[in-house]
Order: sequence, then structure tokens, then C-alpha cells
Amino acid sequence: MAINVVGLVAVVVFYVLILAIGVWASKKSKKEEKKCVGTKSEVTMVGGRNISLLVGIFTMTATWVGGGYIMGTAEAVYSPSQGLIWATGPLAYVITFFLGGMFFAKPMRSKRYVTMMDPFQHRYGNSFTTFLLLPAVISDVLWVACILAALGGTISLILDLSSTYAIILSAAVAITYTLLGGLYSVAYTDVIQLFFIFISLWICVPFLVLSPAISEIKFPALLNQSQQVHWMGELKLEDAGKWIDELLLLALGGLSYQALYQRILSASSSLQAQITCFSAAVLVFILGVPSVIIGAVAASADWNQTAYGYPPPFERGEAGKVLPLALQYLTPTWVSVLGIGAVAAAVMSSMDSVLLSSASMIARNIYKSTLRKQASDKECLWVIRLTVLLVGLGGMGLAFVGDSVFSLWLVGGDLIYCIIFPQLICVLHCPCANGYGAATGYFFGTLLRILSGEPLLGLTPVLLFPGWRKDEVTGVVLQYFPFRTLAMLVSLLSIPLASYLAQLIFTHHLLPHTWDILGVVKEERETAEMRDENVEEKLPTASDKLLATTSTIC
Repeated sequence: MAINVVGLVAVVVFYVLILAIGVWASKKSKKEEKKCVGTKSEVTMVGGRNISLLVGIFTMTATWVGGGYIMGTAEAVYSPSQGLIWATGPLAYVITFFLGGMFFAKPMRSKRYVTMMDPFQHRYGNSFTTFLLLPAVISDVLWVACILAALGGTISLILDLSSTYAIILSAAVAITYTLLGGLYSVAYTDVIQLFFIFISLWICVPFLVLSPAISEIKFPALLNQSQQVHWMGELKLEDAGKWIDELLLLALGGLSYQALYQRILSASSSLQAQITCFSAAVLVFILGVPSVIIGAVAASADWNQTAYGYPPPFERGEAGKVLPLALQYLTPTWVSVLGIGAVAAAVMSSMDSVLLSSASMIARNIYKSTLRKQASDKECLWVIRLTVLLVGLGGMGLAFVGDSVFSLWLVGGDLIYCIIFPQLICVLHCPCANGYGAATGYFFGTLLRILSGEPLLGLTPVLLFPGWRKDEVTGVVLQYFPFRTLAMLVSLLSIPLASYLAQLIFTHHLLPHTWDILGVVKEERETAEMRDENVEEKLPTASDKLLATTSTIC
């Protein structure tokens, strides 16, 4: 097949535009470094806490509206085994931003943290923070690999170009402008990418709906109750546990990503951070509507009337590519090119955020705080740049592996939900949490998740929860109980209980203080001393009373 030259030129022009905006934003970043009171590395990581409200809203939304969100929503709506009710992405992300604005934005921004791992480092120390940071960074690398692989498959389908070139080109552009300007380049390119996603996808929708291969799209409101709309899907009572588990995995797991807090911490105030989250909740839902329509159109299409032919994508095992397939075979060429531009924009808007978030945590919470405490600010900047490059190249290399990377990324998301999310709740909202509780929660959350099994990795479940089934074709055991949420809750409850127990043991001398390797007793003593000092400062002295009386008389 011949390369789609017009489409290729359009994609290259789009990439050049994004790169130009990134270069312009890098100049703004350098100007901000001169004005900023903080270090240059903080300007790179959180934009000098001077990102405007509108840019903050757009970059927050663009980070979550990635290739997986757009293509995954369309796939779920199209798939006969799922349908709209199983497309939990839009609802889950609304919950993520709403809860983020309500309970996480203010405590994180008011204390002027720089990364999501800062509160852990302040309370538990460097060793546990490094241990907790590992699954977050691994998940980010695998996330980069997955979104690049998705983009490569989409471009190769529509432009008849090798996916290898698409992956390399996209990675190179995203790495370059992230290296140049840090958060400023990421934020301002996200604005353009978000506009492009919104406009191009909505332009595609009318052409899809009016395609000759679409005879009728059935909507529930136009049908009798006895008639079922296949793309709406069905949620049976025995599947409710799995549905809840997947919804909470996306919604609450999303609160455990550094990319979210990088935007919260870049706001000029706690109030602006909260407004950013609430506004992003509205926009992310609106941007999911075109994908829902595309999935419904693909489910209603007569593919035999197109060049794609019969059987349809689901029967060929290509449901994951239904969005680019619909653009390719149900719309004119120039419209499909716009669609591929939207996917490319979505992928890059997520990739640059992931690159910078991983680099920020590694540079600040591992290199600067643990490995080399005397490192200069300039040295930290170079570590950030080197890490951006390594994470980008690592993700690009893994993108060629295929489905196994996607499986690992899903498991990485599980670990973030089961381990990091309960830790984050406790470190921000549970004053009694200490290192012993954190380690206990980490252990039980990980153990329970592993024992629950994972078909994607070939792990047979040791614990069989109510409602489990065995696939008739593959023989794989599938859990329909919300086992991920159970692991998260066990971890969440273990942290305060184990913390209180450890505190009780050492303060009542049930074990000698020399066994207190995490310093719980020492922390309690320092806290009490600080409390006493504050009380003494507030109590008026005799001279203060005399001075007050004199002032009153005068």
C-alpha cells in the first residue's frame, strides 16, 4: 500500500507546530527562573508556582485525555461484550478531579510541596519513600510505552506508515520540548493539543454519523423498553463487583499519580488548585463524548459496505483499533487525517506529563534527598533532563514489545491503587500514621493483590473470592469480586492500626527503645517539645503584661 502523503505532511506540520510552541515556552521558563524566588529546578518541576488558572485547567485536562482515554472509551462502547455502561473512563475521571479538589489539592498546595513524595519523605524518611516511589516510576515508564504503541498502531493504520517511525518521531518531539522548558513547555503545548483534540474529534463526528454504511443509530429514548440497544451494554448483578472495582481503580488510582500533583502544586494558591481540579472534571467528561459517539457509530455500522469488509473489527480481534478504523473507513481521507492528529495530540499531551513527573520524583526524592544531598541546583536540573531522556527512551523501547507492556501497565496501575493511594490518604489525613504502619500497609496491600492472581501475567489466584468463574475457552480463573478494592481497604486500615500499636508498644516500654529502628518514640518526643515551645511562646510574660498596661494608659 502507498503511503498517505497528504496525511503524513499534515502530521509532520502538527509536530513542528507543537515543537515550536515548546521552544517558545522554554524561553518563558528561562525568564521565570530570573524572577522566581525558588530554585531553577523548582521552576522546571512546578513552573515557579505561577501557572495561570486557564493554562492550569487545560494542562490538567490534557494530561488525562490521552490516547488510552479516547481509544479505550470508543472500544468499550463498540465491544458487544461491554457497551457504554462499561466505558467507566469519563465517570471515573470526573470522580478523580472532584475528590482531588475536595480532599487533596489544599493539603498538598498549602504546604508548598514540590512532588507527591515530599510528604512521605518528611514523615517516614528517605528509605521508605524510595521503596514507595519505585512502583510509581515503573508505572510511568510503562504508561509511556503503552501510549506510544497505541499511537504507532493508529498512524500505521491510517497513513500506511510503519509504526516504528511514528513511535520514534512522537517520542523525539515530546522528549525535546520537555527537556527544553520543563513544566512551562508541557503546559503550553497541552493547551494547543487540547484545542486540537476537541475541534478535530467534533469535526469527525458528523461525517461518521452521515456515513453511507450507517443506516441507523438506535438510542434508548426512541425505543420501547422491550428493545435493547446493543452499544449501551448491560450490567448484570453478578458483574457488579467487577464494574465497581474497575471504576474505583481508575477513579481513586488516578489520585496517586505525580502528574496530577505537578499541576496542583504549580498553581499560585490552594484555591486556584481546587478550581483547576473542579474545572478539569467538567472538561474531561465533555471530551469523552466524541469517543462514545464514535463507538456507537462503529457498533451500528455495516462494515460489509466499506473497504474493510466482513467480518467486523470485533470478530477479527481489532476492537482496540475501532476508533482509527472508523475514521479510516467511514469518513473522507482529510477527516481521518484530522482524527489521527487528535490521537497524536492526546498521546503527546499525556506522554510529556509522564516524562516530567517521573523525572521530578527521581531528581528530588531520590538523587537530591538520598543519593547526593549536597547536589547543586544546576546538578539537579541535569538529573531531571537525563531522567526525562532515559524514561522517554525506555518507554519508546518497550513500545515495540506490544501487548505484554499493556498488561504490565495495568498491573502497575493496580499496585498504585492498592498501595500508594491508601498511603497517600494516611500521610495527608491521618496524623497518627508512622513508618511501622506505612510498612505494614505496603506489605498487606501487595501480598493480598498478588494472592488474588492476575490472568494478564499468568498468576493463578491463591485466594478465590465469591463469584469467581473459570473461562470456558482458556480455563483461566476470573475474579468478579472487587478484590483490588479489598486489597486497598486492607492496606488503608492496616496503616493507622499498626501505627497505633507500634506507638503503644514503645511508649509503654513493652519493647526497649533501642528496638525502635524507625524512631517513633523520638518523633513523639520532638512533637511534644515543639508543642510545649509553641504554648510557651503564646503565654504572656510579666513584661508583656506591664507593656500592655502601659499602652492602655497612654
